[in-house]
Amino acid sequence: MAQERLITFTDRGIYCPRADVYIDPWKPVSRALITHGHADHARAGHDHYMCTTSAAPIMRHRLGNIDLQTVEYDVPFEINGVEISFHPAGHVIGSAQIKLAYKGEIWVISGDYKIEPDGISEPFEPIQCTHFVSECTFGLPIFTWDPQATVAAQINTWWRSNSAAGITSFIGAYSLGKAQRILSLLDTDIAAILTHGAIETSNQILRAQGVHLPGTQLVTPDFNHKSHQGALILAPPSALGSKWAQKFGAHSSGFASGWMRLRGVRRRKALDQGFVMSDHADWAGLLTAIKATNAENIYVTHGYTEIFARHLNSIGYNAAIVETAFEGEAAQQDDTDESVAS
Repeated sequence: MAQERLITFTDRGIYCPRADVYIDPWKPVSRALITHGHADHARAGHDHYMCTTSAAPIMRHRLGNIDLQTVEYDVPFEINGVEISFHPAGHVIGSAQIKLAYKGEIWVISGDYKIEPDGISEPFEPIQCTHFVSECTFGLPIFTWDPQATVAAQINTWWRSNSAAGITSFIGAYSLGKAQRILSLLDTDIAAILTHGAIETSNQILRAQGVHLPGTQLVTPDFNHKSHQGALILAPPSALGSKWAQKFGAHSSGFASGWMRLRGVRRRKALDQGFVMSDHADWAGLLTAIKATNAENIYVTHGYTEIFARHLNSIGYNAAIVETAFEGEAAQQDDTDESVAS
């Protein structure tokens, strides 16, 4: 009798029948293994959750008093004979690829990932497997990322010029992950760094975990906006151009995202400056990560799935498209956790 495939794809999420666990399910289930704390992967309503120790603080903040078990990276455990382990994905702090192995069949569910170390997230760790489930948010050759140090220089040069002219600089960035990366790269000698409440809440959670971030000042309702000309303000993308932002008077708006690589996006968003930075792998990063797994069977999800799967098949992989409710960087733009903490 043929062995049942270890992983199946259902309308509730990615499922391992033998262990009776789901990975990042988008509908309520009994047991959910969660790759990371972004809202399209960590949803409310499950009976029991499991995530990495470093993902737990943001999970508890966002989801409340959940039944949550934590695990360390690279430490395997068994459920009904299935060996399961969590491994660094490099996406945001605590993000994990989840490995499930049984009788020689090895699956890695990658969640979201990037392969360039950012100095905050645990660096990506390639895992050998027979089946690899990969995002392809930026699965087109046009998507290529400059080194993080190059983007840091671009941001600081722009801010320094604005500050010298007495103009406040706004950068829109997703509140968990991207905002902290940018904050860690800023030249604190230029001027003050201010934060929207959504971003400052994430900053505080990460600082409590021992993540070193430069000092910031929260913009409160009674804030003296006119006293901080030349400052840099980190805010969720939804705050750019809002009445909240207009209180600062003359300002220049920038946005940090992989989508800034596409022509016209900055213009349509009425931005003064776009910085190409993503917490997802670019085209080369996706291919590098997949090659490092030595997996022949690749399942692509959320992104340019048809184009990316076609390319993988053309270079010798057995690639298929998997429909999921994950949304990648597009979802995180509005991932503000009721405008307080994402």
